[in-house]
Amino acid sequence: MDPTLDPHQLRQAGIGAFFRPRDLESLGYAFRDLRGWVEAGHVEQVARGLYRLTTAAPTEHHDLAAVCARVPRAIVCLLSALRVHGLGTQLPHQVWIAIPHKARAPRIPEFPIRLIRFSGAALRYGVDEIVLEGEGVRAKITSPARTVVDCFRFRRHVGRDVALEALREALRDRKASADEIWRAAEVCRARSLVEPVLEALAG
Repeated sequence: MDPTLDPHQLRQAGIGAFFRPRDLESLGYAFRDLRGWVEAGHVEQVARGLYRLTTAAPTEHHDLAAVCARVPRAIVCLLSALRVHGLGTQLPHQVWIAIPHKARAPRIPEFPIRLIRFSGAALRYGVDEIVLEGEGVRAKITSPARTVVDCFRFRRHVGRDVALEALREALRDRKASADEIWRAAEVCRARSLVEPVLEALAG
């Protein structure tokens, strides 16, 4: 690939507004090309090992996209997942992500992160892949049903009222069915937390 290609065409090759230098390797670019784009003002460095196309307009998912691009194995969860799914009234000031229990915690001081640890089936069940709208960054995120269940599991972090609001809205707006929430609760060993609330709402 021509190293003088305008970097804005990277998006046509599947590179989002945020990217890491290693993301360019498979496209045939070298680090010197990236340095040239920075000097020309086409690209800016926003954090250690993280760059952004200067023509990309910031969206409501700006911080979330940056963190997901820098930590591609992270799973968007809890309050950040609620925001993406349009559930509840929470406006998180931190990016909520989950990583494996023994994984090294990422350090991105430029962006506020709230870190949660997942293990076992919780790392896989109810985890979807999306492209963050407006940023073009691929991310892993807990599904609506799984997010509701996690809010009950981590109610000490988010508050029981948040969990109840998320459950009611998910059912009301049909973003998750009672069966989907029930199954997620079973897999994540949170049945005792979710079952009484589901039964109360059904009654």
